[in-house]
Parts: sequence; C-alpha cells; structure tokens
Amino acid sequence: MKLRMFDKQAGYSLVEILVVVAIFATVSAIAMPMMGKLFGFYRLSGDARSVSNAIAVAKMRAAADFSRVRIYVDLSSNSFKMQVWDKTLNSAAGGWRTEGGVSNLSANVQFVTTFPMTTPPSGTQTALGQAPACTLDDGTSIGNTACVMFNSRGVPVDVTFAPTSADAVYLTDYPSTAVYGVTVAATGMIRSWQTPSSSTPHWVLN
Repeated sequence: MKLRMFDKQAGYSLVEILVVVAIFATVSAIAMPMMGKLFGFYRLSGDARSVSNAIAVAKMRAAADFSRVRIYVDLSSNSFKMQVWDKTLNSAAGGWRTEGGVSNLSANVQFVTTFPMTTPPSGTQTALGQAPACTLDDGTSIGNTACVMFNSRGVPVDVTFAPTSADAVYLTDYPSTAVYGVTVAATGMIRSWQTPSSSTPHWVLN
C-alpha cells in the first residue's frame, strides 16, 4: 500500500514578519532625520543661489538700463524682489517700481536677523550684518529691510550713491545648522559663502 506524501506549503512565519518589520522601523528611524537635514540643506543652498542670481540680474539690469536697480529684502516676510528706479513715477519725481514679482524663501529658511557669530567672510564687510535698510521714494528708511543697490554702471552704492562694500544678504535654516551669505564687493563682485552656525564661523567660498 502506497502512502501519499503531501507537499508542505511554503510561507513566512509570524516571527519572521515581525523581525522584518522591526528592521524596517529601525532603519527608517535612523534615515528620516538624515533625510530631513539633507532636504533642509538643499532648500537653504537653493535659496542662497536664488538670492545670488537675483543680485547678479539686478547688477546687469542697472548697467543695461543705465538706471539704479536694487534687490529689496523683507526680513520680516522672508521675501525679496527687484526694483528699478523709474524717473516717470510720482509726477516725474521718480520712484521705485517692482519688476518680476516677489520671491519667497522655502519652508524653514529665513533671512538672518540675529547672528550667532560676529566675524564676516574674509575680505568682505568690515562688520557682519545684512545690507543697509531700503528707503522709500523720498529717502525715508524702511525697518526690517535690507537693500543691495547698483548704480547705472553696475557698481554697488549706498543711499548717498557712494560705492560701498557693506552689501550682503545672509540666510539660515531652522533649526539653525548653517548660514549662507551672498556678499557684494565695492567692485561689484558677487560671492557666495557658507559656514556652520556657530560663534566661531568657518566661512567657505562656494
């Protein structure tokens, strides 16, 4: 008499499934913070490039139009825009006209208002800080703003139209792990820097 042999059905036990789930959960717990920091770095560096590009465009626009052009930075709303001096505004007295709309920084990226360090990048500003405040058409200073302004020759100037090396725009992420800076030399050279957010900065030219 022949005995019938039944094949065993292959499968996974509950213990094996639980082990796989535990491994997956452990790897995810390790990877998620790292991915969050990586995405934060990309947002911050991308916004720094956007600000740098906007400043470069403003410089070229000033020389092309033979007029004053500035990048208006709103430190409160974390936004920036390009403005051109229009001699025909305000009954021919002249005024600032916004072009291209307003650009906003990415989530968790903001313009620096309180610096963790006091030393600016080498060969740039004499004192670390955002560019001087913007002014209204009549010259009145606007609070919580910073402006990088170029004259008709593409040279950075202050409110008295004198060449300046004080122009810079600084950004950081939240929680603050790095600071990016875009500086403008008196010659008009635009450079981008980065440093870890600490009281002893290590500025690296990008």
